[in-house]
Amino acid sequence: MATSSPGGAMHGRNIPAWREPFLAALAESSNIAGSARAAKVNKSTIYKHRRENADFRSAWFDALCEGYDNLEMSLLYRLRIGELEGTKTKARRKFDNATAFRLLAAHRESVSQRKALRDDEGEDAILASINTKLDAMRAREKAVQILIAQDSASSTAMCPASETENGADDAH
Repeated sequence: MATSSPGGAMHGRNIPAWREPFLAALAESSNIAGSARAAKVNKSTIYKHRRENADFRSAWFDALCEGYDNLEMSLLYRLRIGELEGTKTKARRKFDNATAFRLLAAHRESVSQRKALRDDEGEDAILASINTKLDAMRAREKAVQILIAQDSASSTAMCPASETENGADDAH
């Protein structure tokens, strides 16, 4: 069940109808199984699509990062106000700082890595840039060699070999 979207048509691809609802739910919840249910798609289908489609894989991790950012904001909110515990007459606020910090620490590295990847160029772009620089260096080296050869040729033409170089002094 795939439909074309304007972005998919431009790239000659069909975008599955479940893709955007899944990514939206993932960004909201950071819950893959729940997001798959919300998008009415099997988890195996989305995992297969993630393995085979780099654009979807990237969007998946972006949505997951957004979900973790939302989780972080929710946890910070709960840390600040706490949760009500007890009866209505004896309610008190409970602050579960240890759990909140463990959750933040658990996802902090993966979010940081993803944000760093988002900021970096892709491997192909870096290799292309290096190859372009190497090609320019080779072209400059070739130009220098041509100039040296031309300079040597013009020096020889302007200054004929002396008699000493021709062996005239060796006869004496």
